[in-house]
Amino acid sequence: MLPPTTLKYAFRIRTRHGLVVDNLAIHGRDEADAERKLRQMYQHCEILECIVAHGSRKQGVMSFEDVVSLISK
Repeated sequence: MLPPTTLKYAFRIRTRHGLVVDNLAIHGRDEADAERKLRQMYQHCEILECIVAHGSRKQGVMSFEDVVSLISK
């Protein structure tokens, strides 16, 4: 299986008005690309956390580990 061309990044941010937004998912080629897209939508925000979202595959195929992690939640 080929690696995906884009990944899904989950951001936790604080807006310029002080509100915290959790689990803001943005696709990007890399973290810098996803951050650029985020800053276009949320200008002057503070990024509190950024992680690669699990199970983000282009074809939608899930591994055994992905299925187990969904069931165990």
